[in-house]
Amino acid sequence: MPHRGAAWVFASSLPTTDTTLPADILFRAGKLCVSYIFEAELAFSPGSPCAAAIQDPASRSGRRSVPHRTGRLQPKQTRENTMRSLTQPVAEERSKQEDFETLKRKIHSKLVDKLDLSRVGELEGDVLRREIRLVVEHLCDTEDTMLNRNERERLIEEVLDETFGLGPLEFLLKDTSISDILINGPKHIYVERRGKLEKTNVTFRDNGHLLQIIDRIVSKVGRRVDEVCPMVDARLQDGSRVNAIIPPLALDGAAVSIRRFGSNPLKLEDLLNYKAFTPEMVMLLEGAIKGRLNMVISGGTGSGKTTLLNTLSSFIPHDQRIVTIEDAAELQLQQEHVVRLETRPPNIEGKGQISATDLVKNALRMRPERIIIGECRGPETLDMLQAMNTGHEGSLTTIHANTPRDGIARIETMITMAGFELPIKAMRQQIASAVQLIIQANRLQGGPRKVTHITEVVGMEQDTIVMQDIYRYVQDGIDENGRAHGHFESTGIRPNFMDRLEGAGVRLPASAFRQRVMMTD
Repeated sequence: MPHRGAAWVFASSLPTTDTTLPADILFRAGKLCVSYIFEAELAFSPGSPCAAAIQDPASRSGRRSVPHRTGRLQPKQTRENTMRSLTQPVAEERSKQEDFETLKRKIHSKLVDKLDLSRVGELEGDVLRREIRLVVEHLCDTEDTMLNRNERERLIEEVLDETFGLGPLEFLLKDTSISDILINGPKHIYVERRGKLEKTNVTFRDNGHLLQIIDRIVSKVGRRVDEVCPMVDARLQDGSRVNAIIPPLALDGAAVSIRRFGSNPLKLEDLLNYKAFTPEMVMLLEGAIKGRLNMVISGGTGSGKTTLLNTLSSFIPHDQRIVTIEDAAELQLQQEHVVRLETRPPNIEGKGQISATDLVKNALRMRPERIIIGECRGPETLDMLQAMNTGHEGSLTTIHANTPRDGIARIETMITMAGFELPIKAMRQQIASAVQLIIQANRLQGGPRKVTHITEVVGMEQDTIVMQDIYRYVQDGIDENGRAHGHFESTGIRPNFMDRLEGAGVRLPASAFRQRVMMTD
């Protein structure tokens, strides 16, 4: 009891002759009086409304007085001031950004009016950008911009990006740590860094601005995107793959997916450092390439199939003629004797389409020693298998599948897309005869990409294709950062195609196939 002493003082001050009141009642009465005294002191403390009313002459004259706004604010006022303090900076920042965008559009419009297109075509890229930069700086000086040095430099760079580049995307494309750029409408742009998706502050002005950038991308590779053809595959100058889909199919604005391929693609040493596979696996794959085995790289979306295909192609001898066939050219082969072919979509009248099947048939007449199809996803699979069986050994392709066994089933499904009703046994015999090795690449939880299986296609046993794993990756669990970890192991099986490799002059040590755990990550 904080005021026990004061209560007892009050009780003891009562007349002692009154014996009708018990001691506990006297104590409670004293405590009640003390609480009233403390409340009165608080009510009439300096700065309180009661004290202000007493000090205000208007209150003594009987007139109504407005209480002084001193002391603690009322709850309603506190909430209003708090909301105002929270929303005001956001509104000011939004207004500042809108003014910046308006100024950028104004300067860009003036720049377009001042450009001499006949002279622009005569200048090279770096010289032209330098000359245009001087013009933009002059336009910034003529405007009452009220910008500091950093904002002025940012304005100049963004105007140049709008003029020569891909607008807001240029900032993201300069970041080498970004592997994927995902655009969900003009205001929602996500990127992937080190296997993790994160939202960025980069935005487009509106959906029209985004459509303008998409059109700029696809027009450079001779393609178009509009309401008649609202889906398109294209590529950037560095080989990055672009897919775009626009309204009316995309309900919330145009959607764009960019798979980055840097100017310095990953090499064999990089994949070894990332523990995507082991040195023993590399020795086997190099021997398989030099021994001209037909290989299929299987994996899901974003598992690194194209990167692995580029890496394996470095083992192909430079004196061999290679023909590549892709929907959107993204392979980066290091050989000189390479013929690159790309499919073509139909025109606005629905004519002129050139499919991968047409290109495979044409490639057979071009005297290729190896044919590389960027991805088999339809009827061209049958033509690819026939090419592998008719003298074009050492060919490579990729497919979408989660396991080697699923890859075989997917190949069977794509063969049926060709429209031929082949018996299932004949179809599987064709596959078992054409494909010798399946390489499975997977993207594990948390982002790491691994070669999880190197599987040999042994042959047919009755109506079933027989396969055996030579190397595999076994996931042991998830670490504290949410990344999968495990180990590479050798199954102890010596491949049946080793005699073929030795006949081609490729010799691998017997210890490479000894059953053991080869690496732990």
